[in-house]
Amino acid sequence: MRTVRELIERNARYFPNREAFVCGDRRLTHGGLAQRALRLASGLFQLGLKRQDRLALLAMNSLEFYETYAAAEVAGYVAAPINYRLAPAEIAYMLQDSSAKILVFEAQYAAVVEALRTELREVQHYICIDSGAAVRPEWALAFEDVVARGSVDGPPIVPQPDDYVYLWYTSGTTGKPKGVAWRQWKACESARANALITELTGDSRILQVTPAFHIGGKGYVNGAGWMGGCTVLHRAFDPVEMLATIDRERITMTFMVAAILQAVLAVPNLADYDLSSIRMIVTAAAPIPVPVLRRGIELLGPVFSIQYGCTEVGGISALPRWEVNPNGSEADIRRLGSVGHIPPEVDFRLEDEQGKPCPPGVPGEVIMRSLAMFDGYWNNTPATLEALRDGWYHTGDIGVLDEEGYLFLVDRKKDMIISGGENIYSREVEEALASHADVLDAAVIGVPHPKWVEAVKAVVVIRRGASVTEEGLIAHCKTRIASYKCPKSVAFVASLPRLATGKIDKPALRAGHRH
Repeated sequence: MRTVRELIERNARYFPNREAFVCGDRRLTHGGLAQRALRLASGLFQLGLKRQDRLALLAMNSLEFYETYAAAEVAGYVAAPINYRLAPAEIAYMLQDSSAKILVFEAQYAAVVEALRTELREVQHYICIDSGAAVRPEWALAFEDVVARGSVDGPPIVPQPDDYVYLWYTSGTTGKPKGVAWRQWKACESARANALITELTGDSRILQVTPAFHIGGKGYVNGAGWMGGCTVLHRAFDPVEMLATIDRERITMTFMVAAILQAVLAVPNLADYDLSSIRMIVTAAAPIPVPVLRRGIELLGPVFSIQYGCTEVGGISALPRWEVNPNGSEADIRRLGSVGHIPPEVDFRLEDEQGKPCPPGVPGEVIMRSLAMFDGYWNNTPATLEALRDGWYHTGDIGVLDEEGYLFLVDRKKDMIISGGENIYSREVEEALASHADVLDAAVIGVPHPKWVEAVKAVVVIRRGASVTEEGLIAHCKTRIASYKCPKSVAFVASLPRLATGKIDKPALRAGHRH
């Protein structure tokens, strides 16, 4: 298969009555998904959407979100999901950068969208998903009305393998999000690889808790779809509801960052739930502490797999579940800090600052290429030239290989902070801090946190005589960037350590501010 449409049609033909999605008390079969996707795609075509036009989404996890993804997949539109946690200015930037012609949004975000409408000159239609008590504004079309007006035959356009299908935005060190566009055939290749590495089968039932606007909100879903499996959706993470859903829906696979696993294991009556259906729990983003892994395996069995990837390329490496053994030898325990081996479909090397290969034990930047790799950043040639060189993607992550080829990530070249599974880039937070009139200098680092693994800490130099408080500076940042990116703590200092080049010495900063 070379397009996601072919995958959707195949599942509808072979498994028409098998569940494709479950969300609360709503269930959608593979046959129903194909029909809804074609009708929605047709309705969007009637509104003027053309092949390769961008279709933006602003919503929490829902059937309608994935139906909109599917409409883009079957018609050759480009789905551009937006992080609903972002500040209005950040949302506006993504919508403008993508040149979205239609915005599908959830009713609860109507006020945000309405405030931005005068800035969104290229958006021709607004489509509202009714949700809860929120009311659809009069300037927006109803989602179900657009579906109802569409033809079950779909629009008179068919996607081609080289068509773009997704446009995911990922934060960058410059502070501006970068668009990562995926082609139809690369989405298929990624789904195949995902199904293989995650051991998905036709009877897999995955639980999708993390947001749909991430690649992580679509990658495992596509992997399940590749095998004709089912995805169960949660609107947001709740540890008790997660356990109840695993029990009730007989979930076989889910994704957990360290904070999610710790919250699940902390549920008092955990033993009351039947979790025997779980075959695999994928962890990523940051290492899970060994004591937490031990407890997880005691309760759930040897079901944990550690994976490493990114928006630009999908999967890069994995430590399979049969190698995750916190009760094994010293070598077994040491490997828990790794992200496993590189699979055969990925070309990989570590490079030093001079571009030379690094031998085992010597840290270097992770450089890779694969069939699923992106072509470049949307509307951003400088960032593309920096990241893609001679056909290789430079991840910005610093890793080291041991003698047996296990990859350990030892640092983040781009100073990325991972808090609760969310990627936060220090430069973006530093710019928000610097916009305060009384801030002379600022640097941001990640510090250990018992729940989120890492928390954002700001180290700030303020003007002499200024009366800036920690609370006031954090409140200021919330007017500039999403709340989850803002510092959780602030340290005020007389000066910041710097290297001879003038750059801030982040290692020294981390050593002096560990908490």
